[in-house]
Amino acid sequence: MEEPAAVRVGRGQRLIEAVREDLELFGVTELEERIEILRSEIARAEAQIDRKRAGRAAADALFGAKSG
Repeated sequence: MEEPAAVRVGRGQRLIEAVREDLELFGVTELEERIEILRSEIARAEAQIDRKRAGRAAADALFGAKSG
């Protein structure tokens, strides 16, 4: 018998689920840890934005910016 295929979680779905969690169930330490994780994720996302913008700027410099 074949095993069922793993269900693929949609992009961003876990973040959506985390945002919907009832924070009333968390203690102060857990909330502080959660904030630190979120701050770290924000920094990671901002760094990725910077990399993407730099890559786009390099491509524009090489190939010329498209006029829209």
